[in-house]
Amino acid sequence: MKLSTDRILTTHVGSLPRSQAVCDLVFGKEAGTRTEDAAYKKTIAEAVGEVVKRQASSRVDVVSDGEMSKISYATYIKDRLTGFEGDSPRTIPADLEAFPGYRERASKGGGPSYRRPRCTGPIKVKDLEPVRDDVANFKKALSGAGVVEGFMNAASPGVIAMFQPNDYYPSDDAYLAALADAMQVEYEEIHKAGLVLQIDSPDLGVGRHMMFKSADEGTFLKRAAAHVEALNHALRNIPPSSVRLHVCWGNYEGPHHCDIDLDRILPTVLKARAQALSFEAANPRHAHEWAVFKEHKLPDDKVLMPGLLDSCTNYVEHPKLVAERIGRFAEIVGRERVLAGTDCGFSTFAGVGRVDPDVVYAKLEALAEGAAIASDRLWRK
Repeated sequence: MKLSTDRILTTHVGSLPRSQAVCDLVFGKEAGTRTEDAAYKKTIAEAVGEVVKRQASSRVDVVSDGEMSKISYATYIKDRLTGFEGDSPRTIPADLEAFPGYRERASKGGGPSYRRPRCTGPIKVKDLEPVRDDVANFKKALSGAGVVEGFMNAASPGVIAMFQPNDYYPSDDAYLAALADAMQVEYEEIHKAGLVLQIDSPDLGVGRHMMFKSADEGTFLKRAAAHVEALNHALRNIPPSSVRLHVCWGNYEGPHHCDIDLDRILPTVLKARAQALSFEAANPRHAHEWAVFKEHKLPDDKVLMPGLLDSCTNYVEHPKLVAERIGRFAEIVGRERVLAGTDCGFSTFAGVGRVDPDVVYAKLEALAEGAAIASDRLWRK
C-alpha cells in the first residue's frame, strides 16, 4: 500500500452513503423481490463510478467503492457463502442496556430491515461472481480517477461470527476455522486484482460489550486472540503490506462507557497480518487514546490510520483540529507512518447513516485540508 512518504495521505474506512436507487435495489434483493439483472448491475456500477468521482473531488487519496453493492459490511456474506439461513435476534450492546430510556428514544423511527442469518450448515464458497463484479466495477471507476490507490473491504471471520450465530459447528473455534477458509478466497480475489484489502474487524473492539458482554475481560481477550489467529490463517498468502485492519467499538451514537480501552486490546490487534491499523481516535470516548502509543511501541512494520473524523456526528471538523490530531500521532510514530482516516464508515448499513450525505463529503474535504496543513508543518517546517 502507498504510505505518506512526502505528505500525509488521506483515506477513510469504506462505506459511504448510497443513493435511494441503490438502496431500493439492495433491499429489493434482500426481500426477494429483485434479482441481479442487467439493470441492477448497471445501477450498481454507475453508483461505484460516482462515489469514486466524489471521493476524488473531495481530495481523498486512497478511495473505496463505498460498499455500494452491500447491504451491510458483515451480513453480505450470506450471498457469497453456503451455510447461512433465517434471521437472528439483535444483541443489545451493554452500554445501551444501561440506559434504556436513551435506547428507546434512539430506536424510534428505526430504519430499513435486513436479515442477520444463522449458520445452519457447512460453510463453503457459493458464488465468486459478487466479489468479481465488485472488483470489476471498482477498477473501472479507478481508471482515470486521479487518486493514489484503491482499497476494498471484506469482513473478518470474527465479525461474521459475532453477527451470525453458530448453530452447526461443534465449537466456536471450528466455526472460526470454517469462516477463515471460506473468506480466504474473497481476500485473495481482492488482492490479486491489485487492490489494497481492508479487513473489517469490529469484533476486536465492540465484541467486548456485545458478543462477550457477560464474560470477564480475560475471556474476551483470549477469544479476541483466537479471532486474530483465524484471520491470520486466512491471510497467510497475502503480504501484510497489502492489508489494512479496521477495529472499532461500534459505529453508533451512544454512551460507549462500556468500551474496552485501546491499550487492553492493542497487543492482540497488532498481531494481525496487516500493515495498517485503522481505529477510532476522534469521538469523545476514544480521542484521548493517541497517548496509548507513547506507552506501546509500534512495531517497525506497522503504520497507523487513526480516525480523525467522527462518523456519528454532523459537525464538520475544523481542518486545524485535523492537523493537530495528525501531529500528535506523527510526533510519536513518525510522519511516514501516519495515514489520515476516519473513525468508521459513514453508511455501515445501506439506507442508515446519521451523517447527511453532503456533510460526509464536507467532512472528507476538511480531512484533506487538515492533512495538507499537517504536511506543511511536518515536511516544510
